[in-house]
Amino acid sequence: MKTGTQIWFDRVVGKSLAYSLNVFVRLAGFILRPNHALDRPFKTIAVCKYKGMGSIVQATPLLQTLKASYPEARIIFITTPANVAIIQKTGLCHEIIVIRDKSIFTLLSSIFKALGRMWKLRIQVYFDLEIYSHFSSLMTTLSMARNRFGFYLRSGNYRMGIYTHMMFYNIKAPVSSVYLQMASMLPLKKVITDLYNLNQDKEQIKGERPQKYLVINPNASDLRVERRWPAENFIQLIRILLEKTPYQITFIGSRSEQEYVEQIAKNFKENSRVINKAGQTGFDELITTISQAEAMITNDTGPMHLAFSVRCPVVALFGPCSPAQYGQGGVTIPLYKNLYCSPCVHEFIVPPCKGNNTCMKEIQVEEVFNALEMALSGDFKKSEIEKVMYLSKDTSIVAGKVVR
Repeated sequence: MKTGTQIWFDRVVGKSLAYSLNVFVRLAGFILRPNHALDRPFKTIAVCKYKGMGSIVQATPLLQTLKASYPEARIIFITTPANVAIIQKTGLCHEIIVIRDKSIFTLLSSIFKALGRMWKLRIQVYFDLEIYSHFSSLMTTLSMARNRFGFYLRSGNYRMGIYTHMMFYNIKAPVSSVYLQMASMLPLKKVITDLYNLNQDKEQIKGERPQKYLVINPNASDLRVERRWPAENFIQLIRILLEKTPYQITFIGSRSEQEYVEQIAKNFKENSRVINKAGQTGFDELITTISQAEAMITNDTGPMHLAFSVRCPVVALFGPCSPAQYGQGGVTIPLYKNLYCSPCVHEFIVPPCKGNNTCMKEIQVEEVFNALEMALSGDFKKSEIEKVMYLSKDTSIVAGKVVR
């Protein structure tokens, strides 16, 4: 299904069903009084994230922590087809349950198949990492997991019945820390805070490159296109890079982003130093392309987090999201103007600017070029964001309500 159809389905159908299910769950809990104690050796743990490659990269500390703390547990990941490759690449999950959302028919079919599998697994702990999705709340409840962890939002009070354990979603905390904070409600044996390195052999293969190059990612997913730095700015920047640096320029992007990238790349059609790989790379090749680059210039989107994982130097352009939340990880120079209305993505479905993303337009080409020079020299100290792990053992303070 197209993104717009998915959003409509979630708002209209998903929300109505979630409200109805909440009443039933509360009533069943009052009658059955199930035991939701967490001090036990769980054998089956599920983690759910349907959208966002970057969020899944940021969830790898959570997955590593669960694996280290519950070595005997079977860890299951519930997601959509676009994220299967990255989860397989980590090797941190024993099983992936896929919800196929290409059409309403494949969606319904995969829902019944997924629920049947989850019922058979008898999931004991279920982490729902989605924030706004009513569909995800429904699937979490219908999984029949005894302990269901979710995020609390002011606008989502109905979730107080759907989930057995809830935690406030702090938009000021690094998202990987937010996920770990949810896990801290369990008695963890070990906490791993580093992102999983998706390319363990980076140093061995780096010397094999025939030509040094920079990766340019001008894209942002269609969920939040206002995260794009203007295309004309990328064009101007690349002209400067070709004039003042010796590097090749390599564009990346998914198949759905191929047409947009081509509108930028066609301005350099006659230049042999510019290569457009948008829509032409599989996941493994994308990882290799990023890991072997001298540096990457990117909007706040999935490939940025891949660069964090493989420790590629990054100049990251932020506006609708804050780098304090999504810019943590790797060797990064974030550029962020911190306008009055920013960050807005967790407050509005439709941004106040209606797509006229001044927060991105305010970032100047010269600033990006200067940041790149810093990244290439290894000078990241001037731009460091305070790295705070918001991980508290006092879950009575951070966890909100526990509904039994």
